[in-house]
Amino acid sequence: MSPQITRDPRGRLAREPGPHVPATGRQVVIIEDDETLGRSAAACIERWGSTAHRLPRPDDDALRRQLSGPVDSVAIVSRDDMVALRYALLAEHLKPGVRLVVTIFDRTVAEEVSRTVPNCTALSMTDAILPSLLASCLAPEYAMLQPVGDDLVGVRREGVATRVEHLPRRALAAASDPCPRSPFGTWFRSLGTSAKALVCSLIALLLAYSVDVALGVLVLHEHWTEAVWNAARTLTTIGSSHAAEHGPGWYKVFSAASMIGVLVLAAVFTAGVVDRFTGHRMTSILGARSIPRRNHVIVVGLGQVGLRLSAWLRDLGVKVVAVERNRQAACLPLARSLDIPVVIGRGGDRFLLERLSVRRARALAAVASDGLENIAVAVATRAVAGDQRIVLRAGGDAVTTESQSLFRIGAVCDFPLIVSTFVAATVLDAELRSVFVAEGRTCALFADDRVLDLGSWDADA
Repeated sequence: MSPQITRDPRGRLAREPGPHVPATGRQVVIIEDDETLGRSAAACIERWGSTAHRLPRPDDDALRRQLSGPVDSVAIVSRDDMVALRYALLAEHLKPGVRLVVTIFDRTVAEEVSRTVPNCTALSMTDAILPSLLASCLAPEYAMLQPVGDDLVGVRREGVATRVEHLPRRALAAASDPCPRSPFGTWFRSLGTSAKALVCSLIALLLAYSVDVALGVLVLHEHWTEAVWNAARTLTTIGSSHAAEHGPGWYKVFSAASMIGVLVLAAVFTAGVVDRFTGHRMTSILGARSIPRRNHVIVVGLGQVGLRLSAWLRDLGVKVVAVERNRQAACLPLARSLDIPVVIGRGGDRFLLERLSVRRARALAAVASDGLENIAVAVATRAVAGDQRIVLRAGGDAVTTESQSLFRIGAVCDFPLIVSTFVAATVLDAELRSVFVAEGRTCALFADDRVLDLGSWDADA
């Protein structure tokens, strides 16, 4: 059934929205604190046959004046949840019942706002960009990948055409790995300084214990059970073998030196154990939070996008390690609770990239909020691992375009384009599941698995 065609107050043709069609002839107010996102969302709304009024960080009086006129919908575009929440509550107070669409990162806040204000739709910028990032990290032949229930919904690129596929949730967990199993040295390099000291002291203590047992059997002619017992007593500084008092001179000199060495090693080992238990470590030597060494994804930048991307990858059975330079980052406790290993450091550091086995990784995703920092990480990674798959969160600005022309950076996900398109479509009542870019075209996936080129929505199309 085709949408009903009417005319708006200005005499322009307008159509009622449907599942795959945005409303036209709407008066939309965009409250913004991000010029790029606001400008892009307004451009989409204008192209699709409605009118957008942009208000950059308006005060109460400016917003009251704007909402006193004819307004069909209000879109609040902000990277700050508290700013977005305040404007949403103010808009609802000034014009009760108006259609509200607000961008909020925090899920708890978003759910509470949607519950309290029924006419408000809370969108997550993170959820809008993640399907494109996930596909670029795991399978470049797909334009987007999105977990839906027990399935993984993907849109496969086929030239200018696209095809929707439903995959098992962990279908992409195991990838072909041409590299042999990582040796001990690779695992050891992935450890931090404290962990290396702990491992080295433990190995040295075990070696000293083994040598003491062997000398007890071969030199002092003890039964092996006595040798094991006496060596343990020596290692724990409780006592030594009585037979050692009658041993040769060289054995006594060697035993004295080994006891002094064991005393030092025991102190280092004890300090390492205490540090592991009392320190707030974001990685472990072994276990779920150990740094993976092959067939993993490195996520640089542990903001909301980096945390959710890491969590999605872990949920899909893909090994992941995150890099964050700020020790006070708000998402670090959440990453620890999710058993996501996090290394504190600068993502563009060559030595850090080598420690994280970037050459053996499936992909590296630079998803920090600073586009220039992401470009620096991408260039450093290309210098260390020339053939590595790199995914870059960028703003579609001139700097990214120029850098892309100079360096073979990798897959670039245009954050403002995808997020603003999703916001504009939602505020015009189109029911999208995801927005992605395929072959230079901005497309949308709907709940019924239909893929549509959003260029067909343009008023002059």
